[in-house]
Amino acid sequence: MRFLNFERRSDPLAPVDVFARRLARHAGLTLLMAAGALALGMIGYRYTEHMGWLDAYVNASMILSGMGPAGEEHTVAGKLFAGTYALFSGVVFLLMAGVLIAPLAHRLMHSLHLEDDSSA
Repeated sequence: MRFLNFERRSDPLAPVDVFARRLARHAGLTLLMAAGALALGMIGYRYTEHMGWLDAYVNASMILSGMGPAGEEHTVAGKLFAGTYALFSGVVFLLMAGVLIAPLAHRLMHSLHLEDDSSA
């Protein structure tokens, strides 16, 4: 079994239905990563800043999306968490973009490297 289940250079281009399933699988993985990162942020805000779940959701989603915090942190633990969560969110955002774009980039690169049988 191959690691990411992509075609090798010598393999033909995957059919559209296989590509669509692969893209859906990567989109699902991206959504799970976003949900996990959001849950982690909500729990962190809940216990470092003693926010309600809705306020924790707003702050975590704002930082995860790159917009910045929605409110001001009042505790030292909250400030440390907010800074660390902002750094973590930047890495998670890049990771999610990579996971989502990987099937598209692979298909493009694979189609550019296919052997042209018409010239033989």
